[in-house]
Amino acid sequence: MSDKSVGTQTSTTVFPAKLVESSTSHLREEYERWRVLFDAQPSLVKHFLEGQARSIADALIQRQPQIRFTLPESVVLDGATSGANQVGRVPVEFREQLAGGLIDRLTRSDIGMALRARLAELEQSANRAIAVSAGLTRHTTAMHMVHNLLPSGRSVTYVSDEGEEIPTLPVGGDLAPESAITAVTDAIAEEGQAEDGRGELLVPYVPAARRFYLPQWVAFDEQDRLLVKSIGDAEAHIVSMQRFLSILHAAVSLAAYMVADEEYQSKRYGMLGQLINQGRALARYQTGEIIRTIMQRAAAQDLNRGLSLSLPYFDDQVLKMKTYDFDVIPAGRIMFVPAFVVRATEQEQVKVAQDTRLSPSTRKHLLAELRALEQAFDTRER
Repeated sequence: MSDKSVGTQTSTTVFPAKLVESSTSHLREEYERWRVLFDAQPSLVKHFLEGQARSIADALIQRQPQIRFTLPESVVLDGATSGANQVGRVPVEFREQLAGGLIDRLTRSDIGMALRARLAELEQSANRAIAVSAGLTRHTTAMHMVHNLLPSGRSVTYVSDEGEEIPTLPVGGDLAPESAITAVTDAIAEEGQAEDGRGELLVPYVPAARRFYLPQWVAFDEQDRLLVKSIGDAEAHIVSMQRFLSILHAAVSLAAYMVADEEYQSKRYGMLGQLINQGRALARYQTGEIIRTIMQRAAAQDLNRGLSLSLPYFDDQVLKMKTYDFDVIPAGRIMFVPAFVVRATEQEQVKVAQDTRLSPSTRKHLLAELRALEQAFDTRER
């Protein structure tokens, strides 16, 4: 069909599921060093850094062309827990900072890259107070993005399907509310008020949703049945999950040692499995809609001038909805026959099976959709 079903695309990078101690020990040491140094700062300096972190993070997420931030007046230069800590003052002329310039605005360069470059330049300063202030600004911003900007979810366990690299299938878990009072992670507030007028009515999520990290963004159950009001709502949930992971990715891009943070690992593991699971379910659901539409148009003899398809699938390497485009019937006055769909999908399966640009799990996912399309129109065994 000429109409394409394309999901909103949000780019993020897939990291390994668990830390490998031998290769990340230096990152863990760096993470602990900055955490201890931040804790050693006076309360006023901490509050100042946290305020700057909120402003910087907002600018990063909104992709503003420039980021202005301010270094603290003075900082503790070491994280010693005993004795007098050495304090350094930041020169007045270095306090006000700007990342991104006119050229960056005109070329629409990545503001995250400009910020990292500016912080790296400050961290190389011969003035230790400037270097430490820049490092603390980097650390506090990354921590804010991971810990404060993103909601925490349920404790979940995912397993991998056969031949897949990333665990996406939820297992175990208590599917019933733990008490008569529904927990926030088990319920959603419906519009309107409860009958007694005491505020919003909490309605428990269905069991299929409660098996995932954030049930409020689950749109499909294990049978690909729609759990939300419309396909538009399902697509919006995919966008929300993509944004969640993009913020985590931005935090790690800013401070690579954030991979040693337990909150980062928990949130990334929980949301990565949920996004891929739901993205594939959305693609399968849309494929089913395409099959039904073809059948309806074929019955109405509305497919006798050619047929091209844009089959949706979820690419787990870039975490985006994509479409696989191919022709079933070339343009022209050719009467539609179901066998054309079978032949075309068989040919495309051969191509996809050999396409090394896709990850093995994405190829498996796309091949399953092509087989579903083939079987829907294969009348040879009926």
